[in-house]
Amino acid sequence: MVTRAGLNPDVVLDAALTLFARRGYHGTALSEIAETLQVRTPSLYNHMGSKHDLLLRIVDRTTAGVLDDFHRVLDPDDPPAEQLRRATRVYAHRHATHRREALVVNRDTSSLSEPAIGEMQARRREHEHALRAVIARGVEAGDFHVESPALASFAIRELCVSIARWFSDDGALTAEEVADQYSGFALRIVGAS
Repeated sequence: MVTRAGLNPDVVLDAALTLFARRGYHGTALSEIAETLQVRTPSLYNHMGSKHDLLLRIVDRTTAGVLDDFHRVLDPDDPPAEQLRRATRVYAHRHATHRREALVVNRDTSSLSEPAIGEMQARRREHEHALRAVIARGVEAGDFHVESPALASFAIRELCVSIARWFSDDGALTAEEVADQYSGFALRIVGAS
């Protein structure tokens, strides 16, 4: 049970995140979030704006985190193969370690209203185009052998996204091991030399 003193915006957001990941945004009522926290529904409004605002905070924080991860690990002086390895590794690792967020973002972003949905989709496009550019540079350098950098980028991103659906902390592989293997898969997809 959450005490009145313990109820805050982060606690409400975490409960919403768990339920959205399990049931979907549209499948979760505010009353269910309140029930999970063992408070009355009106009490939630002291710690949040609306259910839509909760979704927006989840998607905003997650998409910003994906871009931050990408830019943090990408060194423009590295060869394309190392850039792709690092970019894929961090993306795969995020999907193993932030599963709830990944499930919600990949299923429920379309439930946002404008202008938020456009802003969130722009971040996703930025990530996709940056990954595609890494692959295109590798093709131009003769390091990668793939017909379509766009299709290869899509395949790598979708491969990583799927991790959130099956990964388990108590499974045979750690998040780090999965991320390492997926970065190797990405290099094979682009036909790295």
